[in-house]
Amino acid sequence: MSRSMTYGMRVRFAECDPQGIVFNARYLEYFDVAMTEIWREAVGPYEQATADAGVDLVVAEAGIRYLDSLRFDDVFELRAAVSRIGRTSMTTAIEVVRDSVVVAEGELRHVFVGPGDGRPVPIPDSVRTAFEPYLGDRKG
Repeated sequence: MSRSMTYGMRVRFAECDPQGIVFNARYLEYFDVAMTEIWREAVGPYEQATADAGVDLVVAEAGIRYLDSLRFDDVFELRAAVSRIGRTSMTTAIEVVRDSVVVAEGELRHVFVGPGDGRPVPIPDSVRTAFEPYLGDRKG
């Protein structure tokens, strides 16, 4: 069984459209929060960990399926687990959950790059090892 990260949040007024529903693009911000928090839980502070490993991350692909709507002041959770670890990239599966109901789900694929030139580099062993407990059934 793989491990997952859970992080609680509340919808702020500024995240909503005039109807009081979370604007669709905000879910990518929530996904980014989930990625930051799973990184913090698995590896440590992002900037220190990437500097120590000599890498950076860039989003290469993002996908979201909207299943319901969040509204102003809703309390919800972000749940994240790693669905794939490749040679130079990692895919994180993310769910946005309110009252045990998934309101949005999707994935972010990050490519590890060199900090100077932005070219893909292999995932450092220390990072790979830190994320393996969060990996589901598939390994890439």
